[in-house]
Amino acid sequence: MIELFLNEERYENDIRALLMAFYHGEKIFARKLGTDAGENSVKPGVGGENLVNRTLEVVYAGGGLRLTLKDGDGQVLGESCRAVFPSDHTEGKNCLKTALYDLLCEAAGRTLPWGTLTGIRPTKLPMAFYDSGRSQEEAAEYLRQTYKVSEEKIRLCTQVAANEKRILEGVDKERSFSLYIGIPFCPTICLYCSFSSYPLNIWAKEVDHYLEALFKEIRQVRSMVDKSCMTTVYMGGGTPTSLNGEQMDRLLSVLEENFDLNIAREFTIEAGRPDSVTQDKLRVIKNHGIERISINPQTMNQKTLDVIGRRHTTEDVERAFDMARRVGFSNINMDLILGLPGESSEDVANTLERIGKLAPESMTVHSLAVKRASRLNQNLELYPPASQEEVNRMIHMAWQAAEAMGLEPYYLYRQKNMAGNLENVGYAKPGKECLYNILIMEEKQSIIAVGAGGTSKILYPEENRIERVENVKSVKDYIERIDEMIERKRQKFPKSGIFEKKGLKK
Repeated sequence: MIELFLNEERYENDIRALLMAFYHGEKIFARKLGTDAGENSVKPGVGGENLVNRTLEVVYAGGGLRLTLKDGDGQVLGESCRAVFPSDHTEGKNCLKTALYDLLCEAAGRTLPWGTLTGIRPTKLPMAFYDSGRSQEEAAEYLRQTYKVSEEKIRLCTQVAANEKRILEGVDKERSFSLYIGIPFCPTICLYCSFSSYPLNIWAKEVDHYLEALFKEIRQVRSMVDKSCMTTVYMGGGTPTSLNGEQMDRLLSVLEENFDLNIAREFTIEAGRPDSVTQDKLRVIKNHGIERISINPQTMNQKTLDVIGRRHTTEDVERAFDMARRVGFSNINMDLILGLPGESSEDVANTLERIGKLAPESMTVHSLAVKRASRLNQNLELYPPASQEEVNRMIHMAWQAAEAMGLEPYYLYRQKNMAGNLENVGYAKPGKECLYNILIMEEKQSIIAVGAGGTSKILYPEENRIERVENVKSVKDYIERIDEMIERKRQKFPKSGIFEKKGLKK
């Protein structure tokens, strides 16, 4: 555990983020410098539990900055001073993060691939350069000098941003929107999962009730928007193919009745779990004109599938993929997670080899993120995380494998508590990219979400802000409070170009 002492609360979140990047999995306790220990102090626990491993003191004084890092015994590991600390917020933040980063690098004996960058959307930085007419080289130098990003991540970040800019050409940011449909059911709940997912064996009797509420919300959203402005449709969850063939057919028919799906540039359905995929369901999806699906093994190592609670085999993955090909799907994505409990680089190599033989049109590579609400986080002592160096090797291997498959990186984002402080990357064959993924991550378009746990994000480009409208996460609450969910949209949807009627009546 780490104790953080500050004489002011300035930049506390940025300090925490860098500490967590270097000391992944350690808890951080903060209090004001000079106060009594009191209730917020860290006390040794039984068997060494809750012992302080190091402390960091952050002092702003006399227009300067002093950072002092100590070990658990109080011995100074390093100190950094800045005689002049910028008064500008952004400059001050960058100065602090650079000083802290250098201090932590020296103490830990290593650097971070992303340097001082801790935000979830690093591609926004080079994208801003491209939008202003500046070059990829200028963007790279900015990442290098300002944030100390490694050359490998600079190459990745600038390449992704360039591909994003190309793919986003022609998207009307002010008038267009994308539609997200949430199906919160899954065959089982995975060890690492923190989504609002519900095991189908317990909730099967509620699925039809959920769909009726969902249909009502879809119809009401149709009455609020200009359907000619819809760019993409994405059905996620959960596992949408937890629905049976008849339920999936009803849902897609309701969507067709209320929206002109022919105008959408793409429609993606997360087929997700191979144990939820059947030929009947795939034919239903294909008969509705949907071309892009995702079949997600996460790993092709059976021992890992068993650990994380995936009730299927690696052979089931290959069976589901081959079935999709026979039905006629020519745009299939596959999701992988690197840094899963107990996996080594050799295990990842096996996964990449088997995925390469299947030759999907796109592959999304995730670094494991330990979510607070997941069973993994609650049992970390049973599943120690892989080292940053090991996960970094895995990420590099995945990039090489993607290039060998003819896939290019086209979107990228980061999450809190990610293995190795790394990133999630989507790779695809040119022309097979998922536009929705870029739109949602780069916040370049309004996203209207229907279903339990969905969050609509309404973009105001001129004001550079987003208005959020949230649905409840609970399936039971969503069903019972569907009229309230609809009213939330009526109340908060703005007078925007995507809306058919200005100033909607309440």
